[in-house]
Amino acid sequence: MFNKKIIGFAGYSGSGKTTLLEKVIPFLTAQGLRIAVIKHAHHDFDIDKPGKDTYRHRKAGAGEVLIVSSQRWALMHELNDEPEPSLEYLCSRFSGYDLILAEGYKHAAIPKLEVHRKETGAESLYPSEPGIIAVVTNSKDKFPLPVLDIDAPKEVAAFILNYFSRESHEN
Repeated sequence: MFNKKIIGFAGYSGSGKTTLLEKVIPFLTAQGLRIAVIKHAHHDFDIDKPGKDTYRHRKAGAGEVLIVSSQRWALMHELNDEPEPSLEYLCSRFSGYDLILAEGYKHAAIPKLEVHRKETGAESLYPSEPGIIAVVTNSKDKFPLPVLDIDAPKEVAAFILNYFSRESHEN
């Protein structure tokens, strides 16, 4: 389905997905990988602020607003009544990256690391969610797949590198 290397970080809210990604990314970039991240939000979000020019443009009816500076650029696309774009489509928009890390996307048909913290009180996504290849946790629960320490981001990065190394040798 995907022609790019992608791995998901799935888990319930408060499980530590963002914190884990924040700690894993430097280990992956230290290996020379160019990393892109796509974050799925389950609620209405806005990266724009009321009163700012770009906000005013969108509210006036612009379907897309591109803001640019010498440091970065961002494209905001209003979906209006369009369906949410697929993960595959969104990933196709990235170019020049070695690996895409997808935060959220529990139900996506991609390999995923489940991020699970016992103190959230939530049940594990595994085995009900397909594609989970390892569980990253602080729990002592047993799983019939690799279990990684949530407080060992270097170990998580090494697992990801090893996973894609094995995958490329199998193809």
